[in-house]
Amino acid sequence: MKKRVLVLGAGFGGLELTTRLSEALGERVETTIIDGSDAFVFGYSKLDVMFGHAALDAVRVPYASFAKPGVRFVRETITAIDPEAKRVTTTGGVFEADYLVVALGADYDFAATPGLTEFGYEFYSVPGADRVREVLPSFRSGHAVIGVCGAPYKCPPAPSEAALLLHEFLAARGVRNDCTITLVTPLGSPVPPSPETSRALLAAFVERGITFVPGRRVVSLSADRRVAVLDDGGELAFDLFLGVPKHRPPAVVEASGLVTNGWVPVNPRTMETRFSGVYAIGDVSSSGTPKAGVFAEGGARAVALSLIADLGGGGEAEPYAGTGTCYVEFGGGLVGRVDVDFFAGPKPTGRFQQPSTALRAEKELFGSSRRARWFDDRGRAEEEGRGSSARNPSSRILRSPLAAEA
Repeated sequence: MKKRVLVLGAGFGGLELTTRLSEALGERVETTIIDGSDAFVFGYSKLDVMFGHAALDAVRVPYASFAKPGVRFVRETITAIDPEAKRVTTTGGVFEADYLVVALGADYDFAATPGLTEFGYEFYSVPGADRVREVLPSFRSGHAVIGVCGAPYKCPPAPSEAALLLHEFLAARGVRNDCTITLVTPLGSPVPPSPETSRALLAAFVERGITFVPGRRVVSLSADRRVAVLDDGGELAFDLFLGVPKHRPPAVVEASGLVTNGWVPVNPRTMETRFSGVYAIGDVSSSGTPKAGVFAEGGARAVALSLIADLGGGGEAEPYAGTGTCYVEFGGGLVGRVDVDFFAGPKPTGRFQQPSTALRAEKELFGSSRRARWFDDRGRAEEEGRGSSARNPSSRILRSPLAAEA
């Protein structure tokens, strides 16, 4: 009987893991990946949508383009996880596994910041970024506050990028002199592991007249006085508020018993949880690295090598390295790069490369290479040509009737 590997979530971690298992083991192992969404979106693409550089449909990669030997994609909503039994319940049925990998990412706790969705806008979700895109053209004067509502949060440089790109957006419309921009973050610097990157961003803020408020988070928005209330009781008046919502594990993960102190604790080198044969990778875990796709991908590699070796596919397990590369938008078509290492020394380190157009091309290659690796681009083009409701019959995506209605 084939061994069964069950992967929950089709983000960076889930896609990389199942791709590696398919390449090494193919049909010798029964691999299933479950996700309730119909498409994948690179996290950094939300800034492109937010500032009108890309349409929403252009950044979505339909899961109908995902087809790997030995892997089936099930598009259903996960309703329960039993890590002890390695059993998962969905809207379409029950799945049992010999190995279970939880890669469901982080959800947003909008209610944790009163007033955020009523009087401000968040740009970390895809729908949120699309709403900001609609609102920004009408903002022509006043104070824009970009505020982080809790830590940890995905892609730590993203709020800084949003501030720089907002400056560029307003300048291009000829209204920058009528607007002020403030960035509030609970971090002590824009990119703590890399002082060099932080210095470059702080210099960019000064040059563009952006106010940086470190070590503070936004706890609420007041409608009557139009102010953002900070965790030290301070207040910032705003005319436009763009928020990074507090993050939390998906409710189904919280209910599973996997979570301790906010996230799923794992061995940071193997991504193993306290349950035998159960792993957690990416944003849902507390691995000691940031919540970003490149680190989920690195965790997936470590788990894949371990499973491949265990399942007779050859090779040896290798520990998760805790390294990753982040690209940082500075505006003006320039992109910087920071290479960070969280495990090699007594404290995290980061090496910075100055912004350039060459790094923009490198960032684009980062995305296109992964799309080519994880998805069939020909299937994607066919899907887009037929419309979002079409399905590629070769994709091996399984959908239950309930999931189809969702």
